[in-house]
Amino acid sequence: MDKGKIKIRINDIEIFCAENLTILEIAKENNIEIQTLCYHPDLYPAGECGICIVEIAGESELKRACSTKVTDGMNIMTDSEKVKNARKLALEKLFEKHTRKCPNCIDLYHCKLLKLAALNGVKFAKIEPIKSRKEIYKFGPSIVFDASKCIACGNCVMACAKQGIGFYTKKKDENGENIVVPTENEKIDCIDCAQCINHCPVGAISSEGEFENIEKAFNQKGKVIAVQFAPSIRTSIGEEFNMPYGAVVTEKLVGAIRALGVDLVFDTSTGADFTTFEEANELIERLKDKESKLPMFTSCCPSWVKFVEFYHPELIPNLTKVRSPQAILGGIIKTYVAEKKGIDPKDIIVISIMPCVAKKAEIQRKELLIDGMKPVDHILTTREFARLLKKRGIKLAEVKESKPDSPLADHSGAGVIYGASGGVMESALRTAYFKLTGKELEEIGFTKVRGMDEVKRAEIDINGRKIKVGVVNGLGNARKILQELQVDPKKYDYIEVMSCPGGCIGGGGQPLPTSSEIRKKRAESLYLIDSTKQKRQAHKNPSLQKVYEDYMDEDKIKKILYCSFNPRPRGSIDIKKL
Repeated sequence: MDKGKIKIRINDIEIFCAENLTILEIAKENNIEIQTLCYHPDLYPAGECGICIVEIAGESELKRACSTKVTDGMNIMTDSEKVKNARKLALEKLFEKHTRKCPNCIDLYHCKLLKLAALNGVKFAKIEPIKSRKEIYKFGPSIVFDASKCIACGNCVMACAKQGIGFYTKKKDENGENIVVPTENEKIDCIDCAQCINHCPVGAISSEGEFENIEKAFNQKGKVIAVQFAPSIRTSIGEEFNMPYGAVVTEKLVGAIRALGVDLVFDTSTGADFTTFEEANELIERLKDKESKLPMFTSCCPSWVKFVEFYHPELIPNLTKVRSPQAILGGIIKTYVAEKKGIDPKDIIVISIMPCVAKKAEIQRKELLIDGMKPVDHILTTREFARLLKKRGIKLAEVKESKPDSPLADHSGAGVIYGASGGVMESALRTAYFKLTGKELEEIGFTKVRGMDEVKRAEIDINGRKIKVGVVNGLGNARKILQELQVDPKKYDYIEVMSCPGGCIGGGGQPLPTSSEIRKKRAESLYLIDSTKQKRQAHKNPSLQKVYEDYMDEDKIKKILYCSFNPRPRGSIDIKKL
């Protein structure tokens, strides 16, 4: 036996392992299945649902595998008759709490509850749900929480706390039963990151429009329908159609969009190139001007922006004023593309397919209006779009491949990597290097800002100038950077913040389930796409060059590519009971 190891048995299999791990962790390492429901690898074990119970020889009570640590000589049975009976009873009790609304459920196509019921012989159809006294809440324009489906596992509470917000509260009702409700603290606001959706095991939380409004945007007669899709979608949507994690389906995705009968299809990676080009300009100006606010923060993540506006309005001057890629591309579609194709901008409906629930709130911002016109009219998340394709009988793997439309058909590799943590930073640095030196990079990648680490720090040398950068994914980690800045305001020159774990590839609108391993595969595929692109820097994008040459002047740049941000009073989120 290895030093520091103990010996246990699981289902008569002898295993040598570290003693500080849980039964569930050891089982997973050894490919031994233990059924789970509320367990999520991103979170601390909740231990609430009672599904992962196991029997330990010599102990009268069953134990929860997610929270029970192994000890030397432990003999574990995962599927004894005692375990089976208790697990079945636990499931029946969960179904008594969970009001079933299967046809309109976010988990319709991959519901763990239904799978567990089938595995354990639970005839849930015969179990009448208790009369619900629970509420359905809507938080602002983005998120709906149906408490009648909630099993009070607390995953949303933990996920929100991990984001540094604490919007959900777990408490006892008048009958002593655990329930989850929105906070009553007026100093706490939802920032639309939707990590609660990603971590709910029973589909109790969804994005606004996840079901009933999904087709409305495509049914507007007499309009030109233009659809754009975010960089990260191409390596995640395949999961909804049983493709491997990280499968690259860019041209299939374009073909699927066209199969819906839309008029124009664009890749938001092109918009990302515009964001990069202008953000690099702004960074250089701030570095040169001693009076400018540093560090400069990225602003393409709407949850991060809302966090700053709610909780740290003093940092608003530090946010780059460049619009997000989808807002920029929507504006260019309704101005430049409209002019080129002879279309009245009022007749164009722009729909964005995004990994991000917060984009539903972003497009409502008055600061983005262009002559009173919204750049983007509707948002569909990755899940919503996949649901629409399935409803229409469109099979992603079988559609005819296609490419985006002119005159915005080109994008760089830099635009694609926006979907991964560090991608915005790296894209801007590639172009900033050229603008500062007049030379092209020999080594394109800034690998120091890549990866799934929650906080990354680096010094980037550009022509003798050391630029101190920080990259954060997961909004709770942003507080670490902010604390560092309180101690040393000059510690960073440029900071990228993405609210979701891993960046947009872990967004609140992405396919479920999600985990660090899944997010890693999605990101790796984005970097693979970048590495094979002929043009990997935003300033080399011929579509971008053409738009600036043919159309942009100082006034249009300011109107279409830039915006402003403003403080929001805490407690301003509208919480409605539906």
